[in-house]
Amino acid sequence: MGSQFIRMFKSGSLAFLVGAIAASICVTSPAMAGKKKPAPPPPPPPRQIYVAWKPVTPEYASPLLAYPALGADGLRVSVNRNISPAQTVWNLRSGLNVAALNCRDPGHADILVNYRNLLKTHAKGLRAANLKVDSEWRAKYGPGFVRPREKYMTEVYNHYAIPPVKPAFCNAALAVSNEMKTVKPVDLTAFATRSLPSLEIVFDDFFKRFDKYHSDMAAWEARWGKDAVPGTLVLETPQNAGT
Repeated sequence: MGSQFIRMFKSGSLAFLVGAIAASICVTSPAMAGKKKPAPPPPPPPRQIYVAWKPVTPEYASPLLAYPALGADGLRVSVNRNISPAQTVWNLRSGLNVAALNCRDPGHADILVNYRNLLKTHAKGLRAANLKVDSEWRAKYGPGFVRPREKYMTEVYNHYAIPPVKPAFCNAALAVSNEMKTVKPVDLTAFATRSLPSLEIVFDDFFKRFDKYHSDMAAWEARWGKDAVPGTLVLETPQNAGT
């Protein structure tokens, strides 16, 4: 058999060689067929994870707090924007008035002293600003201008008195009132124009952080579900997986 195989191989019988290999495979196949492929391991059990704590409102304000939206110019809509120079003076005075009444911590005691100095030192300029504001509202609304002006001023006072912003507002009012001690009467309008934004920025910052709170809360609800209870164990899903 061996010598015949050699003779056939030497004579170029490639078909014989292929047949011999196939026969060898056929001989071993039944033994291999008896072995089953091992089953894959079972998937791991679902992992339990804790529901994250909800985002917190800035200064722990009420989540239902209503506040102004951004305007078309990208700035927050405010009673202190797009107003005349006279109204700017009057609104600055109004802000310091609110601060003198509400900022009663010992560290803010100078606000009341500085506000009284404002009323005394700038009495003439404040009176002129008030008369100018009256004429502007009269020109816009006619003889019945008093009611819309008073409504607007109520909004101004309410704006300054938003409770969660009080700490930052009082700090800003203290800084502005301290600067005002050296302001000359002739520079009252210029000072008000550059200083009113120093009061307004604390509200802009607060509302910006409230916008982020709403964004963070929307992401939390998308991940955990609106009815999820923070701190409880839940099964991990593709939606709530992650850090």
